Amino acid sequence: MQGTTGTGYLPSVGGVQSTDGSGFASSLTGAVENVQQLQDASSDLAIKAVTGDLEDIHNATIASSRAAVTLELVAAVRNKGVDAFTEIMRMQA
Repeated sequence: MQGTTGTGYLPSVGGVQSTDGSGFASSLTGAVENVQQLQDASSDLAIKAVTGDLEDIHNATIASSRAAVTLELVAAVRNKGVDAFTEIMRMQA
């Protein structure tokens, strides 16, 4: 099987193997921190655009889109995790 390269939207986990869920937890924590950094960068560029200090509007647009897509991805992963947990709890009841 060929290796895949990341998109840069989420940090790579690179071979983390654990059965206690710590790998998933650290991946999710890293993703949330990455979302925060992307949103901060997007906000900084938006402020520059409003004040007239922005040199390239393309960078602001890309940063905004990247932050939005990453947030949607993290929310989707979170929702799938909650759904899986709910299904497991339903099967045990």
